[in-house]
Amino acid sequence: MQYIRDWLWTYVWKPLPDMPLGAWTDELIRWLRLAWAPLFDGVETFLESLYFALADALLWLPSGLMILVFAAIAFVAKGWRLAAVVGVGMFVVAWTPYWDNTMATLAMVVVATVLATVLAIPIGILASENRAASAVMRPVLDFMQTLPAFVYLLPVVMLFGVGETPGIIATIIFCMPPGVRLTELGLRQVDREVVEAAQAFGSSPARTLLRVKLPLALPTVMAGLNQVIMLALSMVVIAGMVGGGGLGEDIVSALGRVDIAKGFNAGIAVVILAIFLDRVMQGLADRTPVAKAARLAH
Repeated sequence: MQYIRDWLWTYVWKPLPDMPLGAWTDELIRWLRLAWAPLFDGVETFLESLYFALADALLWLPSGLMILVFAAIAFVAKGWRLAAVVGVGMFVVAWTPYWDNTMATLAMVVVATVLATVLAIPIGILASENRAASAVMRPVLDFMQTLPAFVYLLPVVMLFGVGETPGIIATIIFCMPPGVRLTELGLRQVDREVVEAAQAFGSSPARTLLRVKLPLALPTVMAGLNQVIMLALSMVVIAGMVGGGGLGEDIVSALGRVDIAKGFNAGIAVVILAIFLDRVMQGLADRTPVAKAARLAH
C-alpha cells in the first residue's frame, strides 16, 4: 500500500499544478471594481444615505425619550412585561457610554434586515411556485449559509472599501437565506384544498397568492424574518472589523486591547438589542390572524 501511495503521489498528484481559483477570484473582483465603478459608487451612496438618515433619526431624540419609545413598541407588541424589561434594558444601555453606538448598530440592523427581506420574500415566493427555481436556489442558499462570515467581508471590502457599506452588504448576504427558506416553506405548507377552493371560486393566481397563501404562511414568514434579524445583529458585530462602526467596532477594539470593561458594556448592549428585536418580532407574529386562530383552536 505504501508503494502504491508513493507511486500515485510521484506520478499522478504531484505533477498536477495548483488550481489558481483564488487568483481568478481576485482578478474578477478587481475587474468588477474597475468596469462597474459607477454602479458600486451608486450602491454605496444609497446604502450610506439610508444608514445615516436612520441613525440620525434614532439619535434625534434624547435617550430618555427614546427609551419610552422602545418601551411603547414593546408594549404594543407583547404587553407591559416586555415593555418593562425593554425599558430597564435600554436604561442600562443609556447609562453606559455606548448609547450612540447602540443606535448606530440598530440602524445598520434595520437597514440590512429591510433590504434582505425585500430580496428574500420574492425569491422565496418564486422558489415555492417554481420547482426549477427551488432546485437552483437550494445550493446557492447552502453556499451562502455555510461560507464563513469573515469570508464575505473580503470581496465586499475590495469592491466598496472600508466603512459601513461593506458591513451592510455582507450582513444582507449572510442573513438572507433563512428568509428565503422559511418563505418557501410557509407557502408550500399551505393546505392545497384551501388553494383549490380559492381557484374554484375564480381567484386568479396572483390574487390567490396575495389573499390566501401569504396570509396563511405569514407565521412561518415572520419566523424567517426573526431569524434574519438575529443573523443580521450577529453579522453587524463582525462587520466592525472593517470599520462598520457601532457596537461591533467597540467589541473589536476591546478584543484587541483586552479591555474587559469596554467589551462587557458593548456586549450587554448587543444582548439587550437582541432581546428587544426578538421579542417584538415574536409578539407581532403572535398577532397575525392565523396565529390567533391557532390559539383559539387549542
